[in-house]
Amino acid sequence: MKRTNDVFFKNHWKRVLIILPAFFILYLIGYIMDPFSEYAQTFFSRPIPDMLTDFGITIIFCTIVCEISIMISNWMDRKLPWIEHSRKRFVIETLLNFVAVLGILFIIFSIYSYYVPEAGMHSVLTDSKYIQETREIMQQFLITLMVTFLIMVINTGNSILLKWKNTAVRAAESDRIAMEAELQSLKLQLDPHFVFNNLSVLSELILRDQQLGYEYAENFTKIYRYMLVNSKKNVIHLEEEIKFLNAYIFLLKQRVGEGLVFEIDIDRKQYLNSLPPMTLQLLVENAMKHNKTSKNNPLHLKIYSNSEHSIIIENNFNPLETNTPSSGIGLENIARRYRLLGAAQPEIFQDNQIFKVTVPLIELK
Repeated sequence: MKRTNDVFFKNHWKRVLIILPAFFILYLIGYIMDPFSEYAQTFFSRPIPDMLTDFGITIIFCTIVCEISIMISNWMDRKLPWIEHSRKRFVIETLLNFVAVLGILFIIFSIYSYYVPEAGMHSVLTDSKYIQETREIMQQFLITLMVTFLIMVINTGNSILLKWKNTAVRAAESDRIAMEAELQSLKLQLDPHFVFNNLSVLSELILRDQQLGYEYAENFTKIYRYMLVNSKKNVIHLEEEIKFLNAYIFLLKQRVGEGLVFEIDIDRKQYLNSLPPMTLQLLVENAMKHNKTSKNNPLHLKIYSNSEHSIIIENNFNPLETNTPSSGIGLENIARRYRLLGAAQPEIFQDNQIFKVTVPLIELK
């Protein structure tokens, strides 16, 4: 299922769907409030250029109000999300929209009064003319506020619908990824080759070195315990992941011997940061599957941290002559899990000598 990253309506269509209703409703409300005004009675008898000018000014006004409403909504999304502060958000966003529109009206009226002095507040008017003009100004003010509120409601409804849809898509994808990860861990547990290889190594170690055989069995147990407990978690501390990885590497080194050279160099200050569980193990598994691990041509695996709160998993590029099919849960699975968490994406670098994956750490608040 594809996640919606853009607005529910494409940006240009979103503006059209906001501006056009506002444009028509502005004229409709104006006519309903005072159908016998001189403006309403003579509107369609005016020259076409005057009508087009009126339409153009109204469209520009609605567009400006629409853009301001969208800007305010986007800013409020960062400061006061709807889910957490719905009432406070509604009140503050409404006030900000009204204040912004009042500012626009003030600027428009000031410019109009400057270029058309006889229409300004200081014009010499009769009492009846003054009352009529004041009433028209109040009507325009109320109409503008109503249209502003309409624009805000349309934009807010679109925003809420977007978030609801993205949340539903994210939840569905998260469930699917979790199920996939769980199935992969079960597959690893039940994989006869994995079990057979480890039990074969364990049998040989017990005959040759009981202490080493005991350590092998202990690490074998740690791996399965970790997968059973943590496979469904979204994130886990780096320190726990490193402990699990050490147990996994211990098993690998007993199997391939000098065919694997492994090094960890991570700043301990990073240990309290987090990442999706089994991320490092999947990357090590990926390197093992696609590269040679012989004594004469060992696989060099290095895991280290950098100053940008990331972990780098790097190995020399020594591909197998026959490429091993991927399990389907490696790099793509890791990227999807990071995307669901809203975190920065892992970065992959490859040339003829090295293969490197940079995995961002997640700082839990």
